[in-house]
Amino acid sequence: MIDHVSIAVTHIPRARAFYDRVLATLGLACTAGDETSYAGYGLEGDAPFFWLVLHDAPVGRTHVAFTADSQAMVQDFHLSALAAGARDHGPPGLRPAYGPDYYAAYILDPDGHNIEAVCRTSGDIP
Repeated sequence: MIDHVSIAVTHIPRARAFYDRVLATLGLACTAGDETSYAGYGLEGDAPFFWLVLHDAPVGRTHVAFTADSQAMVQDFHLSALAAGARDHGPPGLRPAYGPDYYAAYILDPDGHNIEAVCRTSGDIP
């Protein structure tokens, strides 16, 4: 089981502004960190499990998938990310190649990381 994951970003304030807005749609908040070198996200009261770590240059593209409780949350994640400056990397929709109920959306964050929100339940949006 994975305890936490970190991605390299080139500017913590910009990354925090982006992820504060986008991850709030999934019920996550910045619960640790400082203003210049790192930030940790998780559920309020729990240990952070998603970390942003400052690096001078991008280290490569990372793919991270966050669980969403509903297809509507996946759509909110996607819209919020685009409004915050992300690039679309796959609009909300079913991905039958990954399973019959795999509903996901993909964005590229300001540092080029492929960030996904996925819901594995059917029925709330046709």
